[in-house]
Amino acid sequence: MANLSASNHVARVLSAANQVAGVDTETRIAASWRRCVVNHNLDPARRGPPQTLTEAEVRHIAEPMEDLIQVAIPELEDLARVLHDAGYCVNLADPNATMLVSRLPGGDYARMFLEWKIYTGSNFAETFEGTNGLGTALAEQRPILVHGDEHFREQWHMFTCAVSPLFDHAGRLAGAVNITSCRSDLDRSAHELALAVTTEATRRIEQSFFRRRYRASWIAMLPGDGHGMLAYDDDRRVVGACRTARAAFGLTDAMIDDGIDLSHLIQLDDRATRAPDEQVALRRADGTPWGRGHLAPPVRARSPRPLSAPPREKPAGQFSGLHRLAGRDPVLIKGVKRLMTVGNLDLPILLHGETGAGKDVFARAIHAASNRAGRNYVALNCAAMPESLIDAELFGYEAGAFTGARREGSKGLIVQASGGTLFLDEIGDMPLSLQTRLLRVLENREVWPLGALKPVAVDIRLISATHRDLARMAEDGSFRSDLYYRLRGMEIRLPALRERADRSDVIARIADEEAPHCRIAADAWAQLMAYPFPGNMRQLRHVLRLAGATAEDGVITEADLDLPPFSARVAEADHTTRERTAIIDALRANDGRVTSAARALGLSRATLYRKIKALGIALDSWTRTAPAVPAARER
Repeated sequence: MANLSASNHVARVLSAANQVAGVDTETRIAASWRRCVVNHNLDPARRGPPQTLTEAEVRHIAEPMEDLIQVAIPELEDLARVLHDAGYCVNLADPNATMLVSRLPGGDYARMFLEWKIYTGSNFAETFEGTNGLGTALAEQRPILVHGDEHFREQWHMFTCAVSPLFDHAGRLAGAVNITSCRSDLDRSAHELALAVTTEATRRIEQSFFRRRYRASWIAMLPGDGHGMLAYDDDRRVVGACRTARAAFGLTDAMIDDGIDLSHLIQLDDRATRAPDEQVALRRADGTPWGRGHLAPPVRARSPRPLSAPPREKPAGQFSGLHRLAGRDPVLIKGVKRLMTVGNLDLPILLHGETGAGKDVFARAIHAASNRAGRNYVALNCAAMPESLIDAELFGYEAGAFTGARREGSKGLIVQASGGTLFLDEIGDMPLSLQTRLLRVLENREVWPLGALKPVAVDIRLISATHRDLARMAEDGSFRSDLYYRLRGMEIRLPALRERADRSDVIARIADEEAPHCRIAADAWAQLMAYPFPGNMRQLRHVLRLAGATAEDGVITEADLDLPPFSARVAEADHTTRERTAIIDALRANDGRVTSAARALGLSRATLYRKIKALGIALDSWTRTAPAVPAARER
């Protein structure tokens, strides 16, 4: 049956490519199929993995895009969270369709993407893989949805790709944002909605990148839905224009390089300069009304934020990043001073703080302050990775070590980090069996990849992070005590946002980063200062990013802040208690069916079993009736 289906698909593709009448195929898809057959000489029946670049090759092509990648990552992570339950992976690719940043969903979905090599380094150019979302969107330079058997190669029919191309500050093709789902139960309309979300996220990345590039200039947001943006200097000479604005005015690089006068494009009255950050009526060059636009002044011209402290001189030297993160908080200042005393000693560091407190950011700053700053910084979230994949990802494997392994094997994250820093986030969620292997690595300074005949010597600095009480876990046996003391060469506590003495400084700094062209009204500032922010820095960034996007006239008011009600009791509850409650509620709601509960929580079944054991949840303590207990003990 599978062979018959493949044959039918191949016949359909070739019929469309040869323009046979009566083939029911969307015009853009049929045109792409024709390109694949006629121009690229591809075979729709060919099977096999996509071309995959080495880590060194990925780093080489990603380096020129580093600024864009930094701007894009927050949007990609938000997109991954929004689409998590739909089984989407989220990727950022370069203009040649090579995936440079990947965010995989959890559980079995992630395993499928890894098996089919849809991850960082994979190349999906239309010239190699035929019609697919990423390659075709880049070839045509416009968004596209490629659903199921619309793919050129029959082997990709179980996937649906929604892709939006990404353009830089000068209107040049810079890459694409790709989301791919392997869920067969979602119809095309659901994926079309996901494409709309992806396209909007891509536009936000483009706008953020444009503002970052021209932060020292005035920026005019033009009327209409095209998100047109012009940058100009104090003499009203145009210094930059996005793709939409270039098309609207027929602007070329030469015209911008010559400093074309803004008056040749739009007319502004003097009030626009006197009252920046407000909506203004714009006129075309001939004086006819155009509509209401928005003007944002240069960063240097912005009004100071209320209640913010006087700016301090930026500390110099290798520890400047750590000093900036510590701010004026005594706890963090003490921690940074301790880090400065140990300098470049090969001492493992354990960061302890609530979820969202910025442990990864702090770990990166420690790496940047060390003599390993020029080497790799490699991070793994032990809680986000399915248990069955952590082993291979962390320790690596030889070719043919297991079914689905890469033909060339994998070095593993520890070996990749050799000479640099390895950051293990949420180390408290690492399975006990892997804790034993990690301890052996730290003791012997060598790694045994899966299927290897000899070990690989490594030189790493280890930074770990957790929100759990590892000391208590070591006492009750849920975490190896010998590993705990190995990890705790120095422990640094990161206070929650609500605990920081320099809270106002932190809010002002993050507002500068997330809403650079907005000011905060007094009522909104009071609300931000009073709110406990259970999600810490991560939640604050999301709140200010959304507020900056929805604020009218460039002023964030209390109505723009999406802050859910939050009680003091919940504020005092630790993450472990909340996680335990969520798991029990999911089990109870699903009548003890662990698989169903795992699906509701967005976890794999193996991960949920591991958490049930670690949290001491008795499977027979919450079932509604005694007969439901056996149903919970799934095989």
